[in-house]
Amino acid sequence: MNGLEDFFVQLADDYPRWNFIWLYDARQADRILTGLWMTIKLSIACVLLSVVIGVVGALLQGSKNALVRSLIQGYIQFFRNTPPLVQLLFFYFALGQFTPVVVGPDGWTEQPIISNVGWAIISLSFFAGAFNVEIFRAGIEAVPNTTREAATSLGMGNLQTFAYVVFPLSLRVSIPALNNNLVNLVKTTTQAYAVAVPELLYESVSVWNDYPSAQNPTMLLLLVTYLALVGVLVFGMNTWERNMRIPGYGN
Repeated sequence: MNGLEDFFVQLADDYPRWNFIWLYDARQADRILTGLWMTIKLSIACVLLSVVIGVVGALLQGSKNALVRSLIQGYIQFFRNTPPLVQLLFFYFALGQFTPVVVGPDGWTEQPIISNVGWAIISLSFFAGAFNVEIFRAGIEAVPNTTREAATSLGMGNLQTFAYVVFPLSLRVSIPALNNNLVNLVKTTTQAYAVAVPELLYESVSVWNDYPSAQNPTMLLLLVTYLALVGVLVFGMNTWERNMRIPGYGN
């Protein structure tokens, strides 16, 4: 042990409620780091997929087909008006039993084709995506019709007008609300704990279940870690918003 590890071992002896075991026990440190990495991967996957769902949903909301618009509206109402934890449990336990299974690496067990991590990504992404659809829709509707008409008069088709004019402008309007929703999504990834996804909360609870004296320090670690993760996301989104800003438009 080095001096720092000795210090935390002595601290645990002197103050049994403050056992920072993951600072001097390599196995517990590995559990925390593994959980943190899973949280980061889960957050990135959910953020990207929810943004894609939001853009596609907002585009389909402008469809001339009433059935398509109704389906998108039904999707939004379902995911926006039910708790994300209930959605996650429904996806994993109710829909999960209908998914095909494959033979596991050991050659004799069967595994579902979509794992608990997969269901967590799908469920949380659809949850945040429902809000993103409305955010992008509001941004698209904020683009003046005169701007679309100007693009059309330059010979642009509908797809070109959307890709090169409407969407870039609407994105600038959407970023502040998108920022809030993505922050909420990152915090909501802790609910993957309910289906045994080994993310940071799951591993932290495992550590303090094995070592009750580590409960207070591990809770503190959780708070600080999520504060840092959300801080990085907010910093990145705010920087993106500043770089995308057009003077006199969307602010």
